[in-house]
Amino acid sequence: MMSPEEIDFHDMADAKAEALKVTNKHIDRVRELLNDAAARLNVRGFHHDMSKMEDVELEPLARMQMVIKRHGQAPYGSEEYKARTAMLGPMLEHHYANNSHHPEHYEDGVDGMDLFDVMEMFFDWKAASERGEEPAMNIKPACERFRVSPQLERIFCNTADNLGFDHQ
Repeated sequence: MMSPEEIDFHDMADAKAEALKVTNKHIDRVRELLNDAAARLNVRGFHHDMSKMEDVELEPLARMQMVIKRHGQAPYGSEEYKARTAMLGPMLEHHYANNSHHPEHYEDGVDGMDLFDVMEMFFDWKAASERGEEPAMNIKPACERFRVSPQLERIFCNTADNLGFDHQ
């Protein structure tokens, strides 16, 4: 190993130039990868839940909308919520089979997902809490329901905090 006394100025200048070259190449590659990931997320956003436009899903959802109009929203995880979810049985089976951002899509639940599925699921949870007129995003109950690891649950909470989303 070289001692500091053995490094001459010209070697250091060359090393700095090489370090800048390698570092800029790395930064450009990360930027490229993040842009590709953003493009993939945009496509997922465009296609999100499009199976709900098919009659097999749309008709049961229309019936559920009538229930909501007559009786109001059911809080996430409540007995009424579970009863309403059970009413959608075959519709949900079709929906989960066609939408990989749902843990039910995979035999091993969240553990079968990729990062894009997890991100879409997180934002789906946020939008669902708003649709259900919940006062906050239901991170903890959803993580319990789907046996999400404590580490991923913490990441969800950190992300919600970073975005200014109320959550429980």
